[in-house]
This record gives sequence, C-alpha cells and structure tokens, in this order.
Amino acid sequence: MKTEYSCGAVVYTTINGKRKYVIITSEEGIYGFPKGHIEPGETEIETALREIKEETNLDVTLLDGFKMEVEHTFMKQGEERLKHVTYFVGYYENQEFKPQEEEVSKIDLMELDEAINCFQYDNVKKVLKKADEFLNNK
Repeated sequence: MKTEYSCGAVVYTTINGKRKYVIITSEEGIYGFPKGHIEPGETEIETALREIKEETNLDVTLLDGFKMEVEHTFMKQGEERLKHVTYFVGYYENQEFKPQEEEVSKIDLMELDEAINCFQYDNVKKVLKKADEFLNNK
C-alpha cells in the first residue's frame, strides 16, 4: 500500500477572550485543518507553515511541545492508500484569512464544541481535543 505524508496544524486565535480555531472546508465538503504533502527537502515544520500559508494566507507561529500523528486509509484512483499526517499547534493574530481557491471552499473560525460537531472523522476530532487540552495546560 502506498503511503502519503502530510503536515499541518491546529491553528487558533483569541477573540474577545475566547479561543477560536481555524477550520477549513475542502472542495469536497470535508472539514479539517490546513495541511498538505511534504515536498522533497522540507522538514515537517516547514511543510506545515507552507501549507497553512498556501491554504489560508496566514502567517502563524507554531508552539513548542505539541506534535500529534494520525493515520487513515483512503481511496485514490481506485487504489487504497495510507495517509500519515503530523499536526502541530499554531497561533496567529490580527490577520485576514483567504481560502486557497483550488483546494479550500471556505474557512471558518469556530469554538471547540462547534468544530467538534462539524468534523466528519473521529481522528480529526481527537487531534482538536488533544490540541485544546495542550493549550489549556500551557
């Protein structure tokens, strides 16, 4: 089985004292976080920062101490593949996001419960819950 490697981040900001997460919706209607494939010669952190910038137009600061890896299978061109995704946590403030036209249909800012309820996949819910716990303990 072919394996694809991607990196991204749970990105958040604080508005009126409330933590809001950046949730992207793919062209296929899947809710998640900005992420994408590792390019040759890139580190995981470089990939995450590049993909966040490409998909949201945000410049974020990744926080030390959080790294979570998840895997899932999916079908591509009639073939089952394994996707390995590494997530970090990133923060931004005072910036306007702009969806990448080719890949992102919209971007929303959501509080924890709203985001959990919109996700279609349990592994994405788990990543957000772990990231939120990490931030609560900082």
